[in-house]
Amino acid sequence: MSSARAQEQSAGQPRQTLTVFDAVAMIVGIVIGVGIFKAPAIVAGNVSSETAFIALWAIGGVISLVGALCYAELGSSHPNAGGEYYFLSKAYGDWLGFLFAWARMTVIQTGAIAAIAFVFGDYASTLLPLGSKSSAIYAGLAVIAITALNVAGTSQSKWVQNVLTVALAAAILAVVIGGLSATAAPVTAPAPAPAQGGPWFSGLALIFVLLTYGGWNEAAYLTAEMRDTRRNIVRALVIGIVVITVLYLLLNFAYLRVLGLAGMQSSKAVASDLMRVTWGEGGAWLLGIAVVSAALSTLNATVFTGARTNYALGRDFVIFRALGRWNEKTSSPVNALLVQGAIALALVGLASLTPDGFQTMVAYTAPAFWLFFLLTGMSLFLLRRQTPVNANPFRVPLYPVTPVLFCAACAWMLYASFNYAMSLDPGSIGAMVGIAMLASGVPILMWAKRAAAAPGRG
Repeated sequence: MSSARAQEQSAGQPRQTLTVFDAVAMIVGIVIGVGIFKAPAIVAGNVSSETAFIALWAIGGVISLVGALCYAELGSSHPNAGGEYYFLSKAYGDWLGFLFAWARMTVIQTGAIAAIAFVFGDYASTLLPLGSKSSAIYAGLAVIAITALNVAGTSQSKWVQNVLTVALAAAILAVVIGGLSATAAPVTAPAPAPAQGGPWFSGLALIFVLLTYGGWNEAAYLTAEMRDTRRNIVRALVIGIVVITVLYLLLNFAYLRVLGLAGMQSSKAVASDLMRVTWGEGGAWLLGIAVVSAALSTLNATVFTGARTNYALGRDFVIFRALGRWNEKTSSPVNALLVQGAIALALVGLASLTPDGFQTMVAYTAPAFWLFFLLTGMSLFLLRRQTPVNANPFRVPLYPVTPVLFCAACAWMLYASFNYAMSLDPGSIGAMVGIAMLASGVPILMWAKRAAAAPGRG
């Protein structure tokens, strides 16, 4: 699109320093966040039985694994720090890659960072409140601190990520052990209400299950920095999703054993209630620490991968050239990280003016996220016709059935998430603002094309 790509930014290139364990830690850290401490109660309220409840979490793991296999082929065939941005550009053209990168920088990734930061703020405030705007203050401080950590360098960031992920997994296992070893009978509550929208479960239940599994696709942004990408990207994705699915099944089974389906439906914080029943108030306080760790783990991994798209955008479009500079000393895209952090902070400030900052940010990001997820799945069919970068890349099994199933799931989630976002008040405001931000990328794209065509731009 411009001379920036031809020059490939002589300031530096990503180095292959990430191992399979590093990548698995990133994937697990992104996916296993605060969702597993919030979503199960909502899912329980939209299923007809305990069997359907557990089955939905297994289905979520299967759908995620199907998508991961598609992403493994894309990342193995065309490894690049730009991840989905690179896949979309290569399959459809620079124009769609640009719109995705714009949406990711202004809506998808920065909105997710702000949402995660708000959850961190909510739980940190239960441990040490800072006033009426405590959650927003903690959210802003978290964005600043994690951005600074990533600016300091990849080695520091991945070390902290590995530690937080191990600590998070240990905390979840403690909750599981507490639930499975409990001798108390399930908490008594009214009989479960029948699922709405179907005999076994409603669509809303699957929405929250898949949202809780969301984030594994971030592995696509690690391909340029992974050793032996062809084999390791597949290993990292499969191992990561299997670990996540097993932990989710164990944790939800523990919820059912202690609280029962009816108890979960009547609970606003199922994990806290489980710990309170099994280990008392001290256990509930311990869970607060676990959730804070989960939020920090997810935030760190999301900041790490998000800046890689901005870096790729800067390489390819002259108007964003400053974002495409790679700092060799810290092995990180410093400018891309700083811009991402500034936008996320602005979103934290805006969302702090609404009753529920987390809900507003979820509605802000969801429609754009599933739209580009669907387009990325479809890109696999187009990129199969092109010569891969690796001579012997991984190929998704049962092609074309596997990618068709993945695309169908993405299309349904796009429809369902938009309907859900528009049904919220004031969440619908967040959805409309997110769509407006995505649309604003069109005139920016036209400006980028004129700048690239200007004399001397090449």
